[in-house]
Amino acid sequence: MLVRDAMSTVVLTIGPAHTLRQAAGLMSSRRVGAAVVLDGDGEGPGILTERDILTAVGTGQDPDRETAGAHTTTDVVFAAPSWTLEEAAEAMSHGGFRHLIVLDDNGPVGIVSVRDIVRCWAPARRHRTTLVG
Repeated sequence: MLVRDAMSTVVLTIGPAHTLRQAAGLMSSRRVGAAVVLDGDGEGPGILTERDILTAVGTGQDPDRETAGAHTTTDVVFAAPSWTLEEAAEAMSHGGFRHLIVLDDNGPVGIVSVRDIVRCWAPARRHRTTLVG
């Protein structure tokens, strides 16, 4: 199975000036765990995850004053829609993260998460267990 088959095409994009509270509200309302941060002055898209927000708040930073840009990961590993789920899982495991921005020639087209991969693999595993058992 390929990344394009598992990825969410709901891509929340925010700017670096959004506060962490604004970002968290948008992520919550769309039920996503990551936002793509687009900075017109930056080199490419970055990512802000629920973990980034949790870390900032957990260390006492003010979510109404802290901006997404200050907590965005810019050294991002991107996936292609044509990657296999195994390739995506390996990149996530190697890099220690749970989300990959999926890019095509025109920019972000989706996000694939560990949860997306598990959803795809779990039915296959259940089917194999039933056949073997």
